[in-house]
Amino acid sequence: MTQRTLIIAEAGVNHNGDIKLAKKLIDVAAEAGADLVKFQTFSAYRLVTQSAVKADYQARTTERCESQLTMLRRLELTDGMHRELIEHCALRNIGFFSTPFDIESVDLLLSLGQNLFKIPSGEITNLPYLRHIGRLGQPVIFSTGMAIMGDIEAAIDALEQAGTARSKMTVLHCTTEYPTPMEEVNLRAMQSIHRAFGVAVGYSDHTQGIEVAIAAVALGATVIEKHFTLDRNLPGPDHKASLEPQELKAMVLAIRNIEVALGDGIKRLTSSEAQNKPVARKSLVASQAIKEGELFSAQNVTAKRPGTGISPMRWDEIIGEAARKDYNEDDLI
Repeated sequence: MTQRTLIIAEAGVNHNGDIKLAKKLIDVAAEAGADLVKFQTFSAYRLVTQSAVKADYQARTTERCESQLTMLRRLELTDGMHRELIEHCALRNIGFFSTPFDIESVDLLLSLGQNLFKIPSGEITNLPYLRHIGRLGQPVIFSTGMAIMGDIEAAIDALEQAGTARSKMTVLHCTTEYPTPMEEVNLRAMQSIHRAFGVAVGYSDHTQGIEVAIAAVALGATVIEKHFTLDRNLPGPDHKASLEPQELKAMVLAIRNIEVALGDGIKRLTSSEAQNKPVARKSLVASQAIKEGELFSAQNVTAKRPGTGISPMRWDEIIGEAARKDYNEDDLI
């Protein structure tokens, strides 16, 4: 049975605080065939101090002189904007999803009907926040950028002790750099997380291109999260490391193809192969004229196509036997 990957199109803050742009992002995610389109729910004042500096990638893509607080204030979504986006998602038949960055944002999303919660990489060491989400007992996805195995274990324990079963958790391998260099992806770490903690795993992809996300599905990812934008040249911290619409569509299609291609693991003759087997396989044939009573030998028998006669795997059984009739060259034995 084919396992369907949950594909999360990460709009994040690529709406630049513009509700019209946010709705266009929903349209793109829906047209690409993603399962969920994800935004970010936060209050800049609750998230960072006034003196908090930007990450290098943020400084490279936004005004260097402004603080992280100033940048984030422009990217907040109001309660009313959340409701508009949820309505637009319903119109486009795609699930609305958002990552809460503080406890009050968790409660807002809960009040809006969200019943799946995403914990971002920066919050997996925030114990009060983890306990608050854990007490909800809802399915949880959490990213593990900047984490070591001990951090992941502690986050899982905190969620479990608060009331969320491990069976409801999906842990995403992730590298917190935008874009992520290929040499820092370490995709096999996703499998290590699965083996160590017995949880479902996935991949939150910050690389350029779509190949790593596709490879993650082949390695067992049940969830793929990928940033996208309308245009990489738009101003803002995440646009440069995001997919454009056609790339998102190509990624979704490739993942759906990989899901089918993975199959059930049983090696069997397919219906297509059954038609090709007689053409591609070989049979034992006379390599020269053979008279009735003459012994079959390596000198007068060979293997050639088509595969409609005796299999060459029966060579030892045939060699040394007497021919029961005359054969011309190339006749099937």
